Amino acid sequence: MRWVKWALAALLGGLLVIQVVPFGRDHANPPVVAEPSWDSAQTRELTVRACFDCHSNETVWPWYSTVAPVSWLVQRDVDEGREHLNYSEWNRTQEGEESAETVREGSMPPSFYSLTHPGARLTDAELAALANGLAATFGGESGSEEGEAEGDD
Repeated sequence: MRWVKWALAALLGGLLVIQVVPFGRDHANPPVVAEPSWDSAQTRELTVRACFDCHSNETVWPWYSTVAPVSWLVQRDVDEGREHLNYSEWNRTQEGEESAETVREGSMPPSFYSLTHPGARLTDAELAALANGLAATFGGESGSEEGEAEGDD
């Protein structure tokens, strides 16, 4: 029983010590330089809800993003997301056409993100609208049966 108390004290002490590590707390959002020409206001609104926290310079930083070690994970995810695709820096070359496919495949938004961000939980209809809107905005296949049938005429 005594070792459990020591282990808990060591764990708590370790959590307190890692709070001094400076990484993961620089939450200044860079300026928005340029956004894509969205196909509709709905596409932008759905993208803001499900994607902007990691893929824009308009990240909303939750309280836990300042507490290590979670802050390290959040910072890494935002840094990687912005590097891969940043809707706020549309003045640089990016591959937005892949975004519709990642939504269709279910890899974006990630499930762990949706767990902690209720606004990002999109219905199946909203996910389909988001994927089709991203395809219309950036090119790529719309994924709708109707659109494919019309293109065959």
